[in-house]
Amino acid sequence: MNEPVSQLAELPLETTQASEKDVWQPFEVKRKTIYELFKRCADIVLALLGSIVLLIPIAVIAVLIVCKDPGNPFYVHTRIGKGHKPIRVMKLRTMCRGADRLEEMLTPEQLVEYRREYKIHDDPRLIGWKKPGDGNRCFGARLRQTSLDEIMQIPYNILLKGNMSFVGPRPIMEDELKKNYTPEQQKLLLSVKPGLTGYWQAYARNNAVYEDGKRQRMELYYIQNRSLGFDIKIFFKTVGAVLSKAGAR
Repeated sequence: MNEPVSQLAELPLETTQASEKDVWQPFEVKRKTIYELFKRCADIVLALLGSIVLLIPIAVIAVLIVCKDPGNPFYVHTRIGKGHKPIRVMKLRTMCRGADRLEEMLTPEQLVEYRREYKIHDDPRLIGWKKPGDGNRCFGARLRQTSLDEIMQIPYNILLKGNMSFVGPRPIMEDELKKNYTPEQQKLLLSVKPGLTGYWQAYARNNAVYEDGKRQRMELYYIQNRSLGFDIKIFFKTVGAVLSKAGAR
Protein backbone atom coordinates (compact mmCIF):
# COMPACT_ATOMS: atom_id res chain seq x y z
CA MET A 1 0.00 0.00 0.00
CA ASN A 2 1.24 3.48 -0.88
CA GLU A 3 2.00 5.80 2.02
CA PRO A 4 -0.09 9.02 1.84
CA VAL A 5 2.05 12.14 1.90
CA SER A 6 2.14 13.62 5.38
CA GLN A 7 2.74 17.22 4.32
CA LEU A 8 2.01 19.47 1.37
CA ALA A 9 4.91 21.02 -0.47
CA GLU A 10 4.51 24.31 -2.27
CA LEU A 11 5.53 23.25 -5.76
CA PRO A 12 6.86 25.47 -8.56
CA LEU A 13 4.41 25.84 -11.43
CA GLU A 14 6.65 24.22 -14.04
CA THR A 15 7.87 21.20 -12.09
CA THR A 16 6.96 18.58 -9.51
CA GLN A 17 10.43 18.51 -7.96
CA ALA A 18 10.41 19.83 -4.39
CA SER A 19 13.52 21.49 -3.04
CA GLU A 20 14.83 22.37 0.41
CA LYS A 21 13.33 25.83 -0.04
CA ASP A 22 9.79 24.47 -0.33
CA VAL A 23 7.29 26.09 2.02
CA TRP A 24 5.16 23.54 3.87
CA GLN A 25 1.63 24.66 4.53
CA PRO A 26 -0.95 23.34 7.01
CA PHE A 27 -4.00 21.57 5.64
CA GLU A 28 -6.57 24.33 5.74
CA VAL A 29 -9.79 24.46 3.73
CA LYS A 30 -10.09 28.04 2.51
CA ARG A 31 -13.42 29.30 1.21
CA LYS A 32 -13.18 31.59 -1.81
CA THR A 33 -16.80 32.52 -2.46
CA ILE A 34 -16.32 35.25 -5.09
CA TYR A 35 -13.73 33.18 -6.97
CA GLU A 36 -15.98 30.09 -6.94
CA LEU A 37 -19.01 32.09 -8.14
CA PHE A 38 -17.04 33.64 -10.99
CA LYS A 39 -15.55 30.26 -11.85
CA ARG A 40 -18.99 28.64 -12.10
CA CYS A 41 -20.19 31.40 -14.41
CA ALA A 42 -17.12 30.93 -16.59
CA ASP A 43 -17.68 27.16 -16.61
CA ILE A 44 -21.25 27.61 -17.84
CA VAL A 45 -20.31 30.00 -20.64
CA LEU A 46 -17.31 27.96 -21.81
CA ALA A 47 -19.18 24.64 -21.53
CA LEU A 48 -22.13 26.00 -23.51
CA LEU A 49 -19.86 27.21 -26.31
CA GLY A 50 -17.78 24.05 -26.15
CA SER A 51 -20.83 21.79 -26.33
CA ILE A 52 -21.97 23.49 -29.53
CA VAL A 53 -18.53 23.21 -31.14
CA LEU A 54 -18.03 19.60 -30.01
CA LEU A 55 -21.45 18.28 -31.05
CA ILE A 56 -20.32 16.97 -34.45
CA PRO A 57 -16.91 15.63 -33.27
CA ILE A 58 -18.64 13.73 -30.45
CA ALA A 59 -21.12 12.20 -32.91
CA VAL A 60 -18.33 11.18 -35.32
CA ILE A 61 -16.19 9.61 -32.59
CA ALA A 62 -19.21 7.79 -31.15
CA VAL A 63 -19.92 6.24 -34.56
CA LEU A 64 -16.27 5.18 -34.95
CA ILE A 65 -16.33 3.54 -31.52
CA VAL A 66 -19.44 1.54 -32.37
CA CYS A 67 -17.95 0.47 -35.70
CA LYS A 68 -14.74 -0.76 -34.05
CA ASP A 69 -16.36 -2.30 -30.96
CA PRO A 70 -20.17 -2.54 -31.06
CA GLY A 71 -22.00 -1.33 -27.98
CA ASN A 72 -22.71 1.89 -26.13
CA PRO A 73 -20.07 4.46 -27.22
CA PHE A 74 -20.35 6.22 -23.87
CA TYR A 75 -18.95 5.03 -20.56
CA VAL A 76 -20.16 6.25 -17.18
CA HIS A 77 -18.07 5.63 -14.07
CA THR A 78 -18.76 6.55 -10.45
CA ARG A 79 -16.17 8.85 -8.87
CA ILE A 80 -16.07 10.96 -5.72
CA GLY A 81 -16.92 14.66 -6.04
CA LYS A 82 -17.09 17.73 -3.84
CA GLY A 83 -18.27 17.02 -0.32
CA HIS A 84 -17.55 13.30 -0.75
CA LYS A 85 -20.66 12.91 -2.93
CA PRO A 86 -20.57 10.19 -5.62
CA ILE A 87 -20.76 11.61 -9.14
CA ARG A 88 -21.22 9.85 -12.47
CA VAL A 89 -18.46 10.90 -14.85
CA MET A 90 -19.15 10.40 -18.55
CA LYS A 91 -16.53 9.57 -21.16
CA LEU A 92 -16.37 8.37 -24.72
CA ARG A 93 -15.49 4.69 -24.44
CA THR A 94 -11.84 3.81 -25.14
CA MET A 95 -11.92 0.20 -23.93
CA CYS A 96 -13.58 -2.89 -25.32
CA ARG A 97 -16.69 -4.29 -23.70
CA GLY A 98 -16.04 -6.22 -20.50
CA ALA A 99 -12.98 -4.13 -19.59
CA ASP A 100 -14.16 -4.01 -15.96
CA ARG A 101 -13.49 -7.75 -15.64
CA LEU A 102 -9.89 -7.09 -14.64
CA GLU A 103 -8.94 -10.62 -13.58
CA GLU A 104 -10.06 -12.02 -16.95
CA MET A 105 -8.38 -9.44 -19.17
CA LEU A 106 -5.13 -8.59 -17.37
CA THR A 107 -2.05 -10.57 -16.45
CA PRO A 108 -1.06 -10.80 -12.75
CA GLU A 109 1.70 -8.24 -13.43
CA GLN A 110 -0.77 -5.85 -15.07
CA LEU A 111 -3.17 -6.25 -12.15
CA VAL A 112 -0.42 -5.17 -9.74
CA GLU A 113 0.35 -2.17 -11.96
CA TYR A 114 -3.32 -1.17 -12.15
CA ARG A 115 -3.88 -1.44 -8.42
CA ARG A 116 -0.82 0.72 -7.76
CA GLU A 117 -1.55 3.68 -10.09
CA TYR A 118 -5.02 2.87 -11.52
CA LYS A 119 -3.66 2.80 -15.05
CA ILE A 120 -1.65 0.37 -17.17
CA HIS A 121 1.15 0.84 -19.65
CA ASP A 122 0.21 -0.84 -22.96
CA ASP A 123 -3.32 -1.65 -21.75
CA PRO A 124 -4.72 -4.66 -23.70
CA ARG A 125 -8.30 -3.57 -22.95
CA LEU A 126 -8.08 -0.56 -25.29
CA ILE A 127 -10.19 -0.62 -28.44
CA GLY A 128 -8.01 -1.71 -31.36
CA TRP A 129 -5.29 -3.37 -29.21
CA LYS A 130 -4.01 -6.51 -30.95
CA LYS A 131 -0.41 -7.02 -29.88
CA PRO A 132 2.13 -5.69 -27.32
CA GLY A 133 2.98 -2.09 -28.12
CA ASP A 134 -0.45 -1.23 -29.48
CA GLY A 135 -1.28 0.47 -26.20
CA ASN A 136 0.47 3.58 -27.53
CA ARG A 137 -0.99 3.64 -31.03
CA CYS A 138 -4.34 1.83 -31.23
CA PHE A 139 -7.65 3.67 -31.62
CA GLY A 140 -8.43 3.71 -27.91
CA ALA A 141 -4.91 4.93 -27.09
CA ARG A 142 -5.21 7.81 -29.58
CA LEU A 143 -8.46 8.94 -27.99
CA ARG A 144 -6.73 9.06 -24.62
CA GLN A 145 -3.54 10.74 -25.84
CA THR A 146 -5.58 13.56 -27.38
CA SER A 147 -7.98 13.64 -24.39
CA LEU A 148 -10.91 13.27 -26.79
CA ASP A 149 -12.38 10.61 -24.53
CA GLU A 150 -12.90 13.30 -21.87
CA ILE A 151 -14.92 15.78 -23.94
CA MET A 152 -18.33 14.36 -22.94
CA GLN A 153 -17.66 15.77 -19.48
CA ILE A 154 -18.09 19.28 -20.92
CA PRO A 155 -21.80 19.01 -21.87
CA TYR A 156 -22.71 16.39 -19.25
CA ASN A 157 -20.74 16.98 -16.04
CA ILE A 158 -19.77 20.65 -16.32
CA LEU A 159 -22.81 22.15 -18.06
CA LEU A 160 -25.75 19.85 -17.28
CA LYS A 161 -24.89 18.36 -13.87
CA GLY A 162 -22.60 21.12 -12.57
CA ASN A 163 -20.61 18.59 -10.52
CA MET A 164 -17.32 19.28 -12.30
CA SER A 165 -15.34 22.33 -13.39
CA PHE A 166 -12.92 22.88 -16.26
CA VAL A 167 -10.02 23.11 -13.78
CA GLY A 168 -9.67 21.19 -10.53
CA PRO A 169 -8.28 17.99 -9.06
CA ARG A 170 -9.11 14.93 -11.14
CA PRO A 171 -12.14 12.93 -9.94
CA ILE A 172 -11.02 9.66 -8.35
CA MET A 173 -12.53 6.45 -7.04
CA GLU A 174 -13.33 5.79 -3.38
CA ASP A 175 -10.63 3.14 -2.87
CA GLU A 176 -8.11 5.33 -4.69
CA LEU A 177 -8.97 8.17 -2.32
CA LYS A 178 -8.63 6.12 0.86
CA LYS A 179 -5.43 4.40 -0.25
CA ASN A 180 -3.48 7.53 -1.16
CA TYR A 181 -4.78 10.34 1.08
CA THR A 182 -5.03 10.74 4.84
CA PRO A 183 -8.46 11.71 6.28
CA GLU A 184 -7.23 15.30 6.61
CA GLN A 185 -6.04 15.34 3.00
CA GLN A 186 -9.32 13.81 1.83
CA LYS A 187 -11.23 16.68 3.41
CA LEU A 188 -9.06 19.19 1.55
CA LEU A 189 -9.19 17.30 -1.76
CA LEU A 190 -12.99 17.05 -1.65
CA SER A 191 -13.53 20.69 -0.65
CA VAL A 192 -13.68 21.73 -4.33
CA LYS A 193 -15.25 20.36 -7.50
CA PRO A 194 -13.10 17.96 -9.51
CA GLY A 195 -11.93 19.20 -12.90
CA LEU A 196 -11.69 18.19 -16.52
CA THR A 197 -8.04 19.12 -16.21
CA GLY A 198 -5.81 20.25 -13.38
CA TYR A 199 -2.34 21.16 -12.19
CA TRP A 200 -1.17 17.53 -11.97
CA GLN A 201 -2.65 16.55 -15.31
CA ALA A 202 -1.39 19.60 -17.23
CA TYR A 203 2.12 19.88 -15.82
CA ALA A 204 3.20 16.37 -14.88
CA ARG A 205 0.75 13.54 -15.48
CA ASN A 206 2.88 10.37 -15.93
CA ASN A 207 5.87 12.06 -14.26
CA ALA A 208 4.00 12.46 -10.97
CA VAL A 209 2.54 9.30 -9.47
CA TYR A 210 0.90 8.15 -6.26
CA GLU A 211 3.80 5.91 -5.31
CA ASP A 212 6.25 8.78 -4.78
CA GLY A 213 3.60 11.18 -3.43
CA LYS A 214 4.07 13.81 -6.14
CA ARG A 215 0.58 13.48 -7.59
CA GLN A 216 -0.99 14.02 -4.16
CA ARG A 217 1.20 17.06 -3.52
CA MET A 218 0.25 18.65 -6.84
CA GLU A 219 -3.49 18.10 -6.39
CA LEU A 220 -3.48 19.47 -2.85
CA TYR A 221 -1.18 22.34 -3.74
CA TYR A 222 -3.64 23.47 -6.41
CA ILE A 223 -6.53 23.55 -3.95
CA GLN A 224 -4.67 25.66 -1.41
CA ASN A 225 -3.42 28.06 -4.09
CA ARG A 226 -6.33 28.10 -6.54
CA SER A 227 -7.04 31.42 -8.22
CA LEU A 228 -8.33 32.77 -11.51
CA GLY A 229 -4.78 33.32 -12.76
CA PHE A 230 -3.70 29.81 -11.78
CA ASP A 231 -6.74 28.32 -13.53
CA ILE A 232 -6.01 30.24 -16.74
CA LYS A 233 -2.40 29.02 -16.78
CA ILE A 234 -3.50 25.43 -16.26
CA PHE A 235 -6.21 25.72 -18.93
CA PHE A 236 -3.86 27.01 -21.62
CA LYS A 237 -1.11 24.58 -20.60
CA THR A 238 -3.63 21.77 -21.14
CA VAL A 239 -4.65 23.09 -24.55
CA GLY A 240 -1.00 23.23 -25.61
CA ALA A 241 -0.32 19.72 -24.31
CA VAL A 242 -3.38 18.29 -26.11
CA LEU A 243 -2.46 19.96 -29.41
CA SER A 244 1.14 18.74 -29.25
CA LYS A 245 0.03 15.17 -28.53
CA ALA A 246 -2.50 15.30 -31.34
CA GLY A 247 0.32 15.95 -33.79
CA ALA A 248 2.61 13.31 -32.36
CA ARG A 249 3.03 9.88 -33.88
